[in-house]
Amino acid sequence: MRQHTGAARTARIAVRLSSEEQHQIEAAAKTRGYMSPSAFIRAAIRNELKGRAELTGSEERIAGGFDGVSRDIFRVDRGQQALFALVDALAKAVLTCMPEPPPDARPQATARARERYDRLIKAAGQAMSGNARAAIEDLVSHGTN
Repeated sequence: MRQHTGAARTARIAVRLSSEEQHQIEAAAKTRGYMSPSAFIRAAIRNELKGRAELTGSEERIAGGFDGVSRDIFRVDRGQQALFALVDALAKAVLTCMPEPPPDARPQATARARERYDRLIKAAGQAMSGNARAAIEDLVSHGTN
């Protein structure tokens, strides 16, 4: 890491450091092969002014991660729209083809429909896991209130 730019150094900047920081700088300069702590500090300043390569690499990885998440969200959104369309078409078909019960049998038909609905929700809840299961349980608890 020993670098010599050949330029005359005329500007001086004073920086106050704690003794611990001074020891860390001296140790880092020695382990990284700099001629002096001042050379290490100059190199650190140059790196900061130019922008560090490891930061740009991490920024690229983060941006790539966001792109992947964005694609996944788009895919899930498209699947969710397809499921909503399927459920909507199914509900319209069932409601269109199912005859209304006679007025005297309506209370009994409503009670049986509620029982079938509860069984349907429980079966869906058993088929789900994790956050989806919690969401269905929340739906069931709101349906009973």
